[in-house]
Amino acid sequence: MKEKRMKPFVKWAGGKGQLIDEIKKQFPKGLGDTVRKYAEPFVGGGAVLFEILNIYELDEIYISDTNAELINTYQVIRNNVDGLIDLLSQYQYEYIPLCEESRKEYYYNKRKRFNQLKIQGVLDTEIASLFIFLNRTCFNGLYRVNSKGEYNVPIGSYKAPLICDEDNLRQVSQALSRVQIVCGDYRNSNFFVDSNTFVYFDPPYRPLNATSNFTAYTENAFDDKSQSELAEYIQELSDRGAYVLASNSDPKNINPEDDFFDDLYSRMRIMRISASRMINSNASSRGKISELLISSY
Repeated sequence: MKEKRMKPFVKWAGGKGQLIDEIKKQFPKGLGDTVRKYAEPFVGGGAVLFEILNIYELDEIYISDTNAELINTYQVIRNNVDGLIDLLSQYQYEYIPLCEESRKEYYYNKRKRFNQLKIQGVLDTEIASLFIFLNRTCFNGLYRVNSKGEYNVPIGSYKAPLICDEDNLRQVSQALSRVQIVCGDYRNSNFFVDSNTFVYFDPPYRPLNATSNFTAYTENAFDDKSQSELAEYIQELSDRGAYVLASNSDPKNINPEDDFFDDLYSRMRIMRISASRMINSNASSRGKISELLISSY
């Protein structure tokens, strides 16, 4: 067992920071002992990943996501943290002293540059630095793209955002040095997962209603068919002997008769835990709701 104190380097819609204690209770009993591998195929902000890295010394770790700019940022932190810190320090030095109007101009210029690089398919240290800068200074830490694939979140209203968290970035860089980081579909984890592996799935949640349909982390929607295909894959890994834990929304918050996930995961253990809805444009809709934790063990 080891104890560092890393934390996610980005905010992420649906991030698991507030639920980490509940999720930890469901880690397989043999994790760090007989269970020596970990995979997280929808890594997002990585709250569960960093909890694992903070606590356990494992043999192999695999993470992936379909968001190319996010995965590039993980890779840049691992491979070129000095260059990243240099750029973020520059942004912080330039941005913090500005007045509100000048901050807007600065932010939207950086957003424009990010989108230029994104549309060109550039994946390097500069776009990683812009990714973190925008995440730290945008409204609610959202990552959202329009139909053209352009990042379109407006500026936030933070007085003194920490744009360059150097100590955390260096710890994360060191911890990621032995992590396989892949940009791709969750099925790419198939080669990695065996009976010695704990796999945590945190896919785009099934929307509870039409207004909560926030799945625009990438340009591809994650609909009910996608949820069903994921459930089949999870069952396949479970049959292989892997320890699989998955999160999702609970349809019963809105419709007590909606058995979508209860039917989909009828062979699994389904737990309902209490969560706060953190990212919602309507402040009155940010109360406690139930979420699902689905376990194969």
